Amino acid sequence: MPSGAGAAAPAVLVTGGARSGKSRFAEDLVLASGLAPVYLATGAAGDGEMGERIADHRARRGPGWTTVEEGLELAATLAAEARPQCAVLVDCLTLWLSNLMLAGRDVPAEVAALCALVPRLAGPVVFVTNEVGLGIVPDNALARAFRDAQGRLNQDLARVCGRVVLVACGLPVLLKPTPAADMRL
Repeated sequence: MPSGAGAAAPAVLVTGGARSGKSRFAEDLVLASGLAPVYLATGAAGDGEMGERIADHRARRGPGWTTVEEGLELAATLAAEARPQCAVLVDCLTLWLSNLMLAGRDVPAEVAALCALVPRLAGPVVFVTNEVGLGIVPDNALARAFRDAQGRLNQDLARVCGRVVLVACGLPVLLKPTPAADMRL
């Protein structure tokens, strides 16, 4: 993941469904960089089940990671944590989006600020997100609004990241970069 002199720091978007293996893949990617691993957590233990998920993630990562918890101010925190000697893992954008919506924040403005920041980051970053639009259409307006906002967030971030990887069944599939010849009829 290290970048060359004058090049933008690498940014990778890792997407997939629930329990697809995307977080484990993203963690392995950060560790393979050889840089100091920083875990930027956007979720909070609002109930026992979420607390168990967070504990499982922490146990899997082990003590070598620096963990920073931030549920709302992602762009500012990422700007402070992304340094050339560190590789930052943001896990996950889906929880961040949920936090923004529940707090009544301006989601398009927050997403735009994050996307504008990515090319200027001083160190590499790996974002984890969920692909939530592959199932049935939700039956209520809030769930539909969330699904739509998540789809837009994923598209916007995919545009500014140099690499996009879909993880399904624990297997990574490279979506970007894709040779232009593969995209023609």
